[in-house]
Amino acid sequence: MKIIDRAVKTIKKHSMINRGDTILIGLSGGPDSVCLTVILDKLRHNFNISLHALYVNHGLRPDENTKEEAFCKELCERLGVIFHTRSVNVKSVASEKRCNVQETARELRYELLEDLAEDVKASKIAVGHNADDQAETIFMRLVRGSGRRGLSGILPVRGSIIRPLIEIERSMIETFLDNEMGHSFLRDSSNLNEDYLRNWLRINVMNEVKKHNPSLIKDLSRTADILREEDNYLEIIVTKTLMRLVSRKNDSSIELFLTPLEALEKSLLRRVLRRAIDATSGLRGISFVHVEDIIELIRNGTSGDRIIMPKGLRAIRNYATLKLTLEVPESFSEHILDVPGEIIIPEQGVIIEAEIIKQEIESDGRNISICDLQALSLPLRIRPRQDGDFFYPRGLGRKKKLQDFFVDEKVPRDERNTVPIVLSGNDIIWIAGFRDDERFKPSGKTEKILKLIISDSKTE
Repeated sequence: MKIIDRAVKTIKKHSMINRGDTILIGLSGGPDSVCLTVILDKLRHNFNISLHALYVNHGLRPDENTKEEAFCKELCERLGVIFHTRSVNVKSVASEKRCNVQETARELRYELLEDLAEDVKASKIAVGHNADDQAETIFMRLVRGSGRRGLSGILPVRGSIIRPLIEIERSMIETFLDNEMGHSFLRDSSNLNEDYLRNWLRINVMNEVKKHNPSLIKDLSRTADILREEDNYLEIIVTKTLMRLVSRKNDSSIELFLTPLEALEKSLLRRVLRRAIDATSGLRGISFVHVEDIIELIRNGTSGDRIIMPKGLRAIRNYATLKLTLEVPESFSEHILDVPGEIIIPEQGVIIEAEIIKQEIESDGRNISICDLQALSLPLRIRPRQDGDFFYPRGLGRKKKLQDFFVDEKVPRDERNTVPIVLSGNDIIWIAGFRDDERFKPSGKTEKILKLIISDSKTE
């Protein structure tokens, strides 16, 4: 089958192009993007499409960039494709963000493509990934320990991004350009740099494996297709599962009901959590370990426990829900708590109740605190922490600064002002949700006991 016919088959198989589309091509001057540009030009009348191309100068190879830009411009002028160019200082951005240079280049390139696509009203962005790129990606992700989703490889279609060459091997592309079309192309010298894992695997591993299995590229691409189809089916199950799990959701936060969540099979639970994280902060920077930590939090954590992850994402185990959020915690104003009585602290979404009981009960000092009522000055006050706060944590037997207590309890710095502090006069009697004070615990002479409870007001 001719390469153009194979490209058309891929385009139709994955519904990549609609008649009348305006398509923006990512053009670098290498064989893949040149081939993509030539083929889409050949198909222009078949699909009634309009073509634009963008060359991005990353500033990483100054001697080559000028030549590449001139080559791409000349190619587009010859084919009648509208040419655009953009420049970006990748090294500067990577240094500022403390990110990998190659990954930063990729992110900036896609950002520029998406921005220009919006400007020229392009409905599709075509990039030149081929079957070899697919196989290399699968191989690289296998080495890094990816799951089914990662081993599904590069998606033929991702949003507005399309990859018409994803099922065509690199050798066929180069033969097409050399022999059939007479089109030249340039080679990126960085593709020979073995400091990059992809290049090292391609040069030292995959080329050796091909000697024993000449159909390696085709076999790995087929594996990706199978895994992608299975992954799509599993994602349907995840969607149905999430429909009964979501308690509330906005752009920066999602809450999932704990009761059905903790009963899920681990394989499904991982997928549900990844989907929820993706809807909140995106998955970049989130590893397998982070997801496993959240699972541990769900199954063995207690209310108030939390995990801090990349991008400021928090996983918080509440009384009835797991909350994944990017929201910065708010402080709150002082409240008066009558005894008996209750007060809602809306900023924290909690309610604190006070009741008088006659008999001492079990209390861990976290969600329930008990005090000798006669030792207290009423009404009680509830406020955030203040500089110089101290108390006598029950079970410790000595005075401790609240700042040191929070450090020992691993309470994140920007969440310390959200913790309700309950006071009798100027004395702290309870760090609500954490520990109560030794000085006010009931004794054998106590006649009336104050019971304090903190709970999630959203579940009331």
